[in-house]
Amino acid sequence: MEKKTQILKDYAGQLKLGGIQDQVDKLIRKATEDKCSYLDFSLSLLKAEIYQRSQRDLERRTKAAKLPMNHDLDQYDYSFQNGISKQQLSQLRECLWLEQNFNIVLMGPSGIGKTMIAAGLCFDALRKGYKAYFRTMEQLNETLIMKDITRSARLEYNKLLKANLLVIDDIMMFAMDKKQAVQLFQFINHLHEKASFIVTTNKSPQEWVKMLDDEVIATALLDRILFRCEVVRLSGVSYRLENRKTIFN
Repeated sequence: MEKKTQILKDYAGQLKLGGIQDQVDKLIRKATEDKCSYLDFSLSLLKAEIYQRSQRDLERRTKAAKLPMNHDLDQYDYSFQNGISKQQLSQLRECLWLEQNFNIVLMGPSGIGKTMIAAGLCFDALRKGYKAYFRTMEQLNETLIMKDITRSARLEYNKLLKANLLVIDDIMMFAMDKKQAVQLFQFINHLHEKASFIVTTNKSPQEWVKMLDDEVIATALLDRILFRCEVVRLSGVSYRLENRKTIFN
């Protein structure tokens, strides 16, 4: 019995069936205890392989997404009042809006949970099988500037163009020159009918004009982002300030 089990492991290894190779001992014991049929045992082997592959795929896509540390909405503190209800957040977490290429704009002052909500929705999308990425405006701007100069930036740019969901965190945090504004518009214009965006910002649409110093580009950007969009206006006192950590007791 042990020899045959080892042969099965060796075959699984040669065929690169890591899930079966790792779980075969456990599955054989369970099959023996439950006296299951050959068909049920075969299904359990395939199920183990599929599960491991799906987990590895999720790990790979999560790494590529570059999520911040706090990105699991299962750990979200609903006692913190910032203007979004548990019911609203639960509805957004279903990700049905992704099927319609809807966008989400999370607007409000710093420290009220915009980034965590955006990152959490990105993680939910990843778990549902979508290609989703999280980038700060600074990271995206660097990619747009360098895409025609370095290979790594070009690869990053092409990867983002294939996204189902792109989070742009802290858009319009800093003023942009004309070239940067044009590159951002061209990127969003190329992607907006193929993918969804989650945008976090502490600036109102009216302030975008000042940050870009170009009313035409600002209007065109907002037109594409807000066409099919849920604008969530958050408010309140900074969570970080309310839960500030100190060295001394």
